[in-house]
Amino acid sequence: MTRIFWLASYPKSGNTWFRAFLCNYIADKDQPVSINELDSGTIASSRQLFDRAIGIESSDLTADEIDDLRCEAYRRIAAESSIPIYLKVHDAYCRTRSGAALFPADVSAGVIYFVRNPLDVAVSFAHHAAKSFEDAIDRMGDPDFTFAGGDERLHHQLRQRLGTWSEHVTGWLDQCDIPVHLMRYEDMRRDPFQTFRNALSFLSQPVHDERIRRALDFSSFDRLRQQEQAGGFREKPPRAKEFFRSGKIGEGREVLDDQQIVQLRRDHGPAMSRLGYV
Repeated sequence: MTRIFWLASYPKSGNTWFRAFLCNYIADKDQPVSINELDSGTIASSRQLFDRAIGIESSDLTADEIDDLRCEAYRRIAAESSIPIYLKVHDAYCRTRSGAALFPADVSAGVIYFVRNPLDVAVSFAHHAAKSFEDAIDRMGDPDFTFAGGDERLHHQLRQRLGTWSEHVTGWLDQCDIPVHLMRYEDMRRDPFQTFRNALSFLSQPVHDERIRRALDFSSFDRLRQQEQAGGFREKPPRAKEFFRSGKIGEGREVLDDQQIVQLRRDHGPAMSRLGYV
């Protein structure tokens, strides 16, 4: 049975950049893969993916009923595939109401967990959601925060329970069911060759240095931004001006005020310290 690699992160932490790199690396072509064809990383919360795997219209189910069936959907997806599967994840590592893990270990090969300084996440997340910095910071500290959790319309994605930024980080890093490889966004920016090379080894991909360099070039931030400007990006939220905006390290310290920085450090101090962000 093919097993699944989960590409997990709190939003705006480098997940999409890595997916672009991985897609270019696997394709091994002489030109960049379109950002609208990132098949190396379909999101695990895709409603279409769930409906096709389970054979039931998810629109007829409650969010809790869907959660109960998601682990079975992933088992079926793994059973039907003959090639490695990479699924993007924004859900926290959590359990369903029956106590089962949402992401079943028996079909999981591993998880790459992407993490970024929450000060920078707050700025990027605010632009991404077209919200104020205060709103983004409040969301990051909300234990009940979810994506696609409202009942006002049928979302393209299933409900995703994120919780707080700290809970998201520690939940994935401290679970013992699935092997974890941690990738800090800051390391991805400062030493991309070695950081991405280590990730390929974790994914059991053949490692070829020249292919890595070419894939890094094809997935550079400037190239991704140019592609978005030229042809759009279907993963960009409707209210966001752009998906690939800045990608800077340390932007949070530059644009957040003292009170906002204090709140983030108060909400997430232990996790920040653990990851070298204090």
